[in-house]
Amino acid sequence: MIPGPYQNLRVDQHDRIFVITLCKPPENRINVAFAQEIIRALRDIEKELGPDSEGCVITKGSDEKFWCTGLELDEADTNPYANSDGFYPLLATLLDYPYPTVALLTGHTFGGACPLALAHDYRIMNSRRGFFSMPPVNLGLHFPGIGSLPRLKLRPQVARKMLLEAHRWTGIQALQDGIVDAVAEPAEMLEVALEKGRSVQGRSKMGVYSSLRNELWGEATEKLRSISYVHGRVVSGPAKAKI
Repeated sequence: MIPGPYQNLRVDQHDRIFVITLCKPPENRINVAFAQEIIRALRDIEKELGPDSEGCVITKGSDEKFWCTGLELDEADTNPYANSDGFYPLLATLLDYPYPTVALLTGHTFGGACPLALAHDYRIMNSRRGFFSMPPVNLGLHFPGIGSLPRLKLRPQVARKMLLEAHRWTGIQALQDGIVDAVAEPAEMLEVALEKGRSVQGRSKMGVYSSLRNELWGEATEKLRSISYVHGRVVSGPAKAKI
């Protein structure tokens, strides 16, 4: 049974592969409500698949222009706990998820969407359209652990370009630098992602997938957990520049 319904999300099922489509206009920017809705969908899928079973989750954009363009930065102006209650727990949830995850980057992937994509196990990017760029250095943005995923998952020179230079990659360039695992033509992207899902969905059936993932990226998970749902102190400041 397909779980839902959800606000600004659509969930489709292909046997034991679930596809979450982000449908929050105009650019799938993340606020508290959206992040918590994605977490709710992930938990519902987890219940539907059951423990120690095969499964995979794909997260995709609703069109070829955007996958996600990061956070709704203005929300932090009125809610200092916006990221603590939404964005950080979402990343931690993905890093601790018991099934393989695939980020299907249908279009532009900017700002906070970059660590969101890196929190998935695999990334497939549009070969013809969209850039991948993480510009906190240009915006005056920081939170503890912001560099953990780039540092742990990418070559040092690539992580430096991402975090300290706000470099902008095309799909082909991102593949060459090891940021994504594959690129695909727009019309073929979903099938490529489903093929990847089918090839890895069995890895979760022995019940140790998240534990083994934690051996690789656990440092990032702990950093994000430590600033999730924290209301006793400020864990990230507002951006010094607007986009």
